[in-house]
Amino acid sequence: MIKVLILLLATLSTVLAKAQGYWQQRADYVIRAALDPSKHQYTGEETIAYTNNSPDTLVQLFFHLFPNAFRPGSMMDIRSRTIADPDRRVGERISKLSSEEEGYLHIGSLKVGGTSLAVDEQETIAQVRLATPILPGQTVQMALTFSGQVPIQIRRSGRDNAEGIDYSMPQWYPKLAEYDPDGWHPNPYVGREFYGVWGDFDVTVGMPANYVFAGTGYEADAKTPNNDAFFARRQGARGQTKLALHRRLAPMVHDFAWAADRDFVRRSLEREDGITLEAVYVPGEKTTEYWERLLPIMDEAMSYANAHFGRYPYEKYAFVQGGDGGMEYAMMTMITGERSLGSLVGVSVHEMMHSWYQFVLATNESLYPWMDEGFTSYASAEIMEHLVTEGFIPGAEPEGNPHAGTVTGYARFANTGRAEPLSTHADHYTTNAAYGVGSYSKGELFLYQLKTVIGAESFERGMLRYFYTWKMRHPTGHDFLRIMERESGQVLDWYYEYMVNTTSQIDYAVSGVAAAGRGRSAISLEKIGAMPFPLTVTVTSIAGDQHVFLIPVDLQRGHAPVAQGTQLAQAWPWTDPSYVLDVDLPVASIASVEINVGLDHSESDASNDRYPKASAE
Repeated sequence: MIKVLILLLATLSTVLAKAQGYWQQRADYVIRAALDPSKHQYTGEETIAYTNNSPDTLVQLFFHLFPNAFRPGSMMDIRSRTIADPDRRVGERISKLSSEEEGYLHIGSLKVGGTSLAVDEQETIAQVRLATPILPGQTVQMALTFSGQVPIQIRRSGRDNAEGIDYSMPQWYPKLAEYDPDGWHPNPYVGREFYGVWGDFDVTVGMPANYVFAGTGYEADAKTPNNDAFFARRQGARGQTKLALHRRLAPMVHDFAWAADRDFVRRSLEREDGITLEAVYVPGEKTTEYWERLLPIMDEAMSYANAHFGRYPYEKYAFVQGGDGGMEYAMMTMITGERSLGSLVGVSVHEMMHSWYQFVLATNESLYPWMDEGFTSYASAEIMEHLVTEGFIPGAEPEGNPHAGTVTGYARFANTGRAEPLSTHADHYTTNAAYGVGSYSKGELFLYQLKTVIGAESFERGMLRYFYTWKMRHPTGHDFLRIMERESGQVLDWYYEYMVNTTSQIDYAVSGVAAAGRGRSAISLEKIGAMPFPLTVTVTSIAGDQHVFLIPVDLQRGHAPVAQGTQLAQAWPWTDPSYVLDVDLPVASIASVEINVGLDHSESDASNDRYPKASAE
């Protein structure tokens, strides 16, 4: 039933897309690969039905060859050693790999439309000049062979990781680069983000029978004429015993990953909606207790996600021990497993939410990493607060505001002057810190503050509308913005401009309170930071009564719904450095005036948010 739903949704999405002038390419893969663990090498063949849905005639193709990054002297190696703040997981490790430890992926032969073509391998990118252009609306058949070596695990993919997992295999096959309205995206791999073409995958991997396999997609019968022929050739050439074949079908995804280990165990839980959750891990003193408790907790996490962020559209999701921390893939994640329960749940929730904000809403992560990492971080914080509040993580206490640390933490980092605009391409941030804080923290802050700008109800509706409008497509930041503008009925381009294209901060100050005559007071406010933001002012009387005022931003041409007990003030023109709020209270009755009491936005200097200033302790 879910497969039918996926097909219907994908068809509807295509119909709506064409009506709106939107298009996206399609690539349907059939991959067969045989793993030789004695050499940590694999060989394979791949056929691709590639449909050019663009209005353009294509004269060339690009493939990603990600494993070539794990070789001394590669761009990833050099970048990792020369950036100001190297990733400790990588550092100089690539530069020290021997020929047996390094990774590689090479295309052997390639035919497009039956014509053999030369492949120009440029480290992690292969460029192919077409003999016959691919016309708009045309589908062409490609066939290629490839060979690879699995590197010692360093970053995301590889063998023999720190926890002893035999194989973590993401980004392991020649993968077509995406072509979209901005053109080709053949980004060399330096350890950052990914971007893929939507399509169906039919993948069969052969390996010795003592390995347990976990991966993207649904199990299928591996006995097919083409599989029999391919694996018979591989076994005959090596004189090996018969390989165990693992075939998976994955409809409407844009990547395929797998893992294998001789000691894996598999646990499963079928949810009430029919989705199967899996936990695949190596038993031990540091894993078994908490991995055995993981699936019921993630069942609750998925239910919360479905209700608040859109329904997960596939039949399966797997949590697999592997990799070097946590990394998301289609229908699965690979995470290191020797963790406390809270840490295991936290990383599992975060990586699972990437299925919403990368593997269903497939933004170009390289151009919009904040829409992937930031949106995922926002959703993860909400889900973790729910799980803690409901007692799913014993001993943990609810935070009240799960985004408070991000609000204050981002301001501290931005005040160092090291922040870079969110519009920066993921690969080209000057430092890892600027990338991390921008993509994760400011991306999360983008949503958290937007909720204040337009109001909780419009925000919640908008998040669901965004999911169901753009699922199984490639939304951009402006696509998301249009959804929120339509849902709220407000103008939000100013918010996007400041948050995404600048490093401007919000900073308002309460500068004084004076008598205004007839028992009224004039509260003087200053706009110090460059970024405007709707301001909530809380006036507390000596008697303890609170009087709350909302001052909108004029650029918004509207405001969030005014809460009961809050008074709406005149909008603050963004060009004005000062503002006077007239309140119907005598000066002598005012105990304090404070802005941002609920920490609804990030202030670069919170010390001037209150009048009189709080005494230093």
